[in-house]
Amino acid sequence: MGCRVTRKSFVSEAEETQLAIKLIRLGARLQVLGAETSLSRERLLKLYKELKGASPPKGMLPFSADWFTTWRPNIHSSLFVNIYRYLLKHAGATGIEALMKSYQLYLEQIACNHGEPPVLSLTRAWTLVRFLQNRILTTACCTECGGQFVVHAFDLNHGYVCGLCHVPSRAGKTRKGVGLAATPKGQNRYAVPQVSP
Repeated sequence: MGCRVTRKSFVSEAEETQLAIKLIRLGARLQVLGAETSLSRERLLKLYKELKGASPPKGMLPFSADWFTTWRPNIHSSLFVNIYRYLLKHAGATGIEALMKSYQLYLEQIACNHGEPPVLSLTRAWTLVRFLQNRILTTACCTECGGQFVVHAFDLNHGYVCGLCHVPSRAGKTRKGVGLAATPKGQNRYAVPQVSP
């Protein structure tokens, strides 16, 4: 009996180590690794240093829901959320695996758009999913394009128009935002799968 328990724990630890490696390669912070695996902090630190060649960044995780509703981050967050929901509904993906697969698809989509760097980090995507699960954030349907976009759950979103259909006057004024602002109306650069919330 004891051998069986030991063997199971070895298998479980190996699986969790593999999960941690995948998360680190996608850019997860140490706090995310600690929340998603039962590996010790020491073990996670060693893994992180071995894979990244440097110590993990220090400091708190992003905790403001407002970041996800500002113009450029909202476009990227909404793209990720639509992919995530699509996988949950149609691909049978669940939990952290669903989040990782969604993030990989998000990165592929961003890479298709003229090599634009990702605005959404894996840690932010992880935080976003938690905000959605805790009903701090939700999605609203744009009345003009019909896309689902991330919004505050308790805002009045009747007649909502997204930041792509109604670009704010200061959007795209930075070098990073120029590419997004230059997209003609009606030609959405982000092909978002339409899934009901």
